Amino acid sequence: MKKESANIKVGISVGDLNGIGCEVILKTFEDNRMLELCTPVIFASNKTISQQKSDLGINITFHGVERASQAISGKVNVVNVWKQTPEIQYGKETAEAGKYAIQSLKAAVKALQNNEIDVLVTAPINKKNIQAEDFNFPGHTDYLAQELGGESLMFMVTDTLKVGLLTDHVAVKDVVENITSKRIRNKIDIIEKSLKIDFAITKPKIAMLGINPHSGDNGVIGKEDDEVLRPVIKEMVSNGKLIFGPYAADSFFGSDVYKQFDAILAAYHDQGLIPFKTLSFGQGVNFTAGLNRVRTSPDHGTAYEIAGKSKADPGSFKEAVFTAIKIYRNREDYKEISKNPLRKQKTRASQG
Repeated sequence: MKKESANIKVGISVGDLNGIGCEVILKTFEDNRMLELCTPVIFASNKTISQQKSDLGINITFHGVERASQAISGKVNVVNVWKQTPEIQYGKETAEAGKYAIQSLKAAVKALQNNEIDVLVTAPINKKNIQAEDFNFPGHTDYLAQELGGESLMFMVTDTLKVGLLTDHVAVKDVVENITSKRIRNKIDIIEKSLKIDFAITKPKIAMLGINPHSGDNGVIGKEDDEVLRPVIKEMVSNGKLIFGPYAADSFFGSDVYKQFDAILAAYHDQGLIPFKTLSFGQGVNFTAGLNRVRTSPDHGTAYEIAGKSKADPGSFKEAVFTAIKIYRNREDYKEISKNPLRKQKTRASQG
């Protein structure tokens, strides 16, 4: 039986306590209408959330529980992950803040694995202070890929723009050596599957951006586009996929060509994220496609410069919650349609 919206449990890791994570979380659920859409479950502690609430002047009530399975619909629930009282130093990078960010994330992921929550929304972490003997990952994505199963893709999404990354947290000097035919096929497969299952797009069109300036200018500025990208694109097109490119990245977004596609695959991090954040900053969502469970996060970082000042805009975090719920519902619908193809035909007939 499909869950009512309010019964979808959204697990939330608080990220860096010295950043704006708790602020955007609490501001999001300060609006009681959000409780009609989902049941929020924050992984932290009553004392920590009370302190952040007081420091930031946010008017919100919450319900403390020991396990996510005890969360109550219609309330903001806080799972007591730790009993200590962390020292909060807004705007500062501290090892202590990193330690509690990891504890929150691990507890939320465990609850997701145990089906105590339905989706996961992660507040921003600091990639430096989370490093530890038992947590040696460049960020959320790699850790979640290990814990949740599946092959991950960093997918930045809005309703009208979706950008996936062929390589993500890789130094620019190492980008080319990380781009292989196997990786290109894999990432395109993940994007196509995600567009169909997570976003209900029946025949997705995907654009691939070139690696070099002007996609190599026929080998004058690099041979990778001709020798690596084009053959894979040609092969995948022959297998029935709607893949186009490689397109010169410098004019692709400015000329609005991107609007002709359901998603774009960028060759490396900044090639995709600079235009994405320019066009949608504050409303974009970082979705980890390819995993067996749904995880989203806002499109910004810890924002130490405004932490503790009650200046943070919760817009992107709120969109991350909305997106997680939509994807969860789309996946449930896809499962039902897969079990009962006649339902799909009836739906199309009723729409016609």
